[in-house]
Amino acid sequence: MAMPLTYTRTSPDWPCQVKIPGSYDWERSAAKWLRELVPARYAGYPTLIRHPVLLARHAELQVQQEVRVARTALQTARADLPRLGVPESVIEHTIKLYAAEVLQLQHIARSVRAVSQALAEHNSGR
Repeated sequence: MAMPLTYTRTSPDWPCQVKIPGSYDWERSAAKWLRELVPARYAGYPTLIRHPVLLARHAELQVQQEVRVARTALQTARADLPRLGVPESVIEHTIKLYAAEVLQLQHIARSVRAVSQALAEHNSGR
């Protein structure tokens, strides 16, 4: 049974790789995108494959951890990297890299939350 189109617009954080909720095969596109965000071993678990809402939950947790790691790396770079013998110019580049990564991961986290919410709403309507 095809789901009626329930969304005409998505948030700016909606990932372009995922079809609009309610459109044909949108859950499959969501699951495919989410599988790319979790370690490969998790993407192969049958329960997560059969239940995209569980995969979304795991992806949310995974991305939250990645944000924490990137923030920690950013916050500790100036103190830790000189002790490793990393040149100052490389440290500056690394700090910029970590700062950009934190921003990118925050965007991904918002995207995962949007997909997760849409999957949960879809599941509650079944």
